[in-house]
Amino acid sequence: MSIEDIKEFSYHIGWRNRGRHPGRHASTQRGMGMEFIGHTSLLNYPDPRRIDLRQTLRDPMEQVFVRLFNQKSATPVFVICDLSGSMNFGAKERKIRKAADIAESVARSATRNADPFGFVGFDDVVREDWISTASFKSHRAIELAERLKEYHPEPVSGAGIGDVWRYLPRERSLVFMISDFHMPLTQLEGALSNLTRHHIVPVVLWDADEYTNLPENGITSVTDPESGAKRTLFLRKNYRNKIIESFEARRKAIYKIFMEFDMPPFYVEGDFDADMLTEYFHQFVAA
Repeated sequence: MSIEDIKEFSYHIGWRNRGRHPGRHASTQRGMGMEFIGHTSLLNYPDPRRIDLRQTLRDPMEQVFVRLFNQKSATPVFVICDLSGSMNFGAKERKIRKAADIAESVARSATRNADPFGFVGFDDVVREDWISTASFKSHRAIELAERLKEYHPEPVSGAGIGDVWRYLPRERSLVFMISDFHMPLTQLEGALSNLTRHHIVPVVLWDADEYTNLPENGITSVTDPESGAKRTLFLRKNYRNKIIESFEARRKAIYKIFMEFDMPPFYVEGDFDADMLTEYFHQFVAA
């Protein structure tokens, strides 16, 4: 896929960042921006280009005053991606490939916003071979995402989610957490509690063939994607309904956890629509 074919979306942040690199987001850094924040003396801020003659003439102490402005700055953008066994599932398209498409979209959108982009992959541990430090060079991220499309996760758990916070910067960042979140709820809750310094957008990847597109009757063989264990099930209508109910209960449970941390989830159950992610930011993030 060429860079021009990658879907983009619009995003914004609801806080002032501290980044020194010029960008498009409101920040706390003084500079050559247009947001006026007050006056100070020329001695405190020696920039003659900002001298305010009116304020200077009004001062009885005959100090020279300059105008202070805040510049707009870049904000780090990261994708945290689940590489555990369940991400290999998908009837029409594997979840991991869909995750790669979303990661490409995030990387392309970050580049358009003059923001650095980074990537952290995990399964039962944080994967050092799937880490890309934050960079303004989008081609690195695009190459990683293209490689991710052909990756086949091993049948292991997603326990590494508990350590991803160690690989993010101390500076507050916009973080897209892409997963099906089929890990234990206590594990998910513990991971989110370590990520509260950042703005987290949970991207939930589910596949209808996991729970709704099941036969009402018959024998089927299933494999636990995160352990490799195989089971043979005799499906009846009541048992099928229980499976659907358990997934719906799971949806409510993870939604509750996300909202407790003020992290509204973004669900992707069919094709990824970048425009819907733009709408997500309009709905949940104050401009």
